[in-house]
Amino acid sequence: MPSISASRRALLALAAACALPAAAQSGYPSRPIVLVVPQAAGGTNDIVGRIVGQKLGEVLGGSAVVENRPGAGGNIGTQYVARGPKDGHQLLMTISSSQAINPSLYKNPGFDPVRDFVPLGLVGTVPNVLLVNPSYPAQNLTEFLALARKSGADLQYASAGNGTLNHLLGEMLNSMAGLKLQHVPYKGVAPALNDVLGGQLPMLFASLPSALSHIQAGKLRAIAVSGARRSPTLPNVPAMAEAVPGYDGQLWIGLFAPTGLPAAVQAQLEDGMRKTLAAKDLRDKLEQQGVEIAPPTTPAQFAALLNDDLAKWARIVKSSGAAVD
Repeated sequence: MPSISASRRALLALAAACALPAAAQSGYPSRPIVLVVPQAAGGTNDIVGRIVGQKLGEVLGGSAVVENRPGAGGNIGTQYVARGPKDGHQLLMTISSSQAINPSLYKNPGFDPVRDFVPLGLVGTVPNVLLVNPSYPAQNLTEFLALARKSGADLQYASAGNGTLNHLLGEMLNSMAGLKLQHVPYKGVAPALNDVLGGQLPMLFASLPSALSHIQAGKLRAIAVSGARRSPTLPNVPAMAEAVPGYDGQLWIGLFAPTGLPAAVQAQLEDGMRKTLAAKDLRDKLEQQGVEIAPPTTPAQFAALLNDDLAKWARIVKSSGAAVD
């Protein structure tokens, strides 16, 4: 058999290289990508991280795994990524309460949300729901606001703890609707939810994924969602903004990398997230969890959203007096 000429071999090698994904050509990823989730396993961010990680790994021609590093409201895991390797193999899957609220809430969160991170992709938003025990007399948002104004400071609401999003949503409602709801902090959302289910307290804000089964079973009554618009998952439940103009307190979820990535790796990750979030199977899985998929969002637009939220929550934290050492 005649030998293949050197030029012919070169052309074949070039064609083969062009057929490979960009990730394979660059050698990235060279090992599993770790998505650090700074919250405990089983929560909304953990569930979303596992769904997104699986698809992102496929898109990049490798694999991705979730590593939970909870603690200090998300600060421990966030610090860990900020101080970790800058090669694209360790990323941060986080939520707005950690990335946009903690910098104002904690005197020293241990990271700078803008300087220490670059945004890769906004996954979507998860509304919180204002929930009441079925024994509470308000059947809808209009009745709730009327009763809350009449009750004054006697009406209490539960939260997962001081400075958490479901605490600050109540403070924002007090400020914007002229209410005097009294905050009762718990050590986590589970005990707060259990006490509202049991009737020890009348109400709380909770993320839609964590509360959906209770709403569907009739164990809790949904009064309003915290976003500016109604949730497709609960189309008959009004948005708080329908009665309190300007009210908007959704939780967003997104992927960040530590500042200092090689430009080529950052570009691959940004492209990988675009393709991941466009995949129908991923979108279907997230929507089943109550996640509202974000419209196509550039990293620059995601950065602008973060900056806007940092300013908004700084005002709310200051007015509430919430602080964590």
